[in-house]
Amino acid sequence: MIVTFQSPASGDVIMFGDVAKRMMEIMGKDASDKGIVTVEQLPAAIARLKAAIEEDKQQRAGLQEEDLPQTEKVGGDGTAQNSRPFVTLAQRAVPLLELLEWSLKKKKPVVWGV
Repeated sequence: MIVTFQSPASGDVIMFGDVAKRMMEIMGKDASDKGIVTVEQLPAAIARLKAAIEEDKQQRAGLQEEDLPQTEKVGGDGTAQNSRPFVTLAQRAVPLLELLEWSLKKKKPVVWGV
């Protein structure tokens, strides 16, 4: 499943469903097929996402590239067929964070599943 976060303030952010649901939870939203971050909710969602990014960076501080996992499970039994290259939370979250920040500047909500 693919989830597209949309706002009239900026371009769309497209994520795999499992990643998008994790971002929704971090932002304090229900992990659902459809949803909205209202203009009033944007500051809190931004703060939560920034805190998660910082925590992710701190957990990896001092690690060498070779210390990071090469793949991550996508569900199923964890075989090569059910894995993908490892991507940090920070790498995944930054495009969504930028969308949220632009939406706040322009006072527009962010929606998904519409």
